[in-house]
Amino acid sequence: MKTGIRWLLRIILLVVALATAGTFIPRPLIAPVEASSAVATHRILLLSGAIHTDIAIPLDEETRAAFSFLDDPGFPLGHPNAEWLVVGWGGRAFYLETPTWSELKPMPVLRALTIDRSVLHVDLAGHITEPQPAIMAFDIGDEQLARLRNFISDTFVRDAGEVKPISNAGYGEIDRFFEAEGYFNALFGCNTWTAAALRSAGLRTGLWNPLPQSLRLSVGVYN
Repeated sequence: MKTGIRWLLRIILLVVALATAGTFIPRPLIAPVEASSAVATHRILLLSGAIHTDIAIPLDEETRAAFSFLDDPGFPLGHPNAEWLVVGWGGRAFYLETPTWSELKPMPVLRALTIDRSVLHVDLAGHITEPQPAIMAFDIGDEQLARLRNFISDTFVRDAGEVKPISNAGYGEIDRFFEAEGYFNALFGCNTWTAAALRSAGLRTGLWNPLPQSLRLSVGVYN
């Protein structure tokens, strides 16, 4: 029994040490150098919950064109009141079957702790008031936003060039789920995907950010 407890404590200490290192060791190690002519004219948002993060990108003309494959009567990308495209990546079972904490079930948790297929969740938002404790904002340039759009677009699974929506899946009236590239587990999950997305836009994150708290801390320190 004592041996088992000692090993458990060692594992916990190792995970804590790795998470701490992952927060305070920047990635990339050297800050990227953007072209001097680049002007930060676009605002993107990091939206944080207790265990999950999303990215919100402005619904300007270029974003609507880049994600025109999402536009349909049930997902009005061109609606004049839609200001943000909100995107998150996560494990299929947990994401689809746990819209609220009260609906938490053992099997999705088990899949999240092992390995699961991934999905993308997309939603539209109107005006988002700043500042808020759960929101971090970053101003980036045209090229950085284009790279972020491409990163998100490339995460959609495509069949003969068409994205693959998941039927009858969503939390509200207009949000949608789609099949996504990659596999999910608790160590390399939604927040590490968000971190990679932010890096595609030229921002720096921690080396490993499995939790929203570590991601927020690292992007706050290095950007």
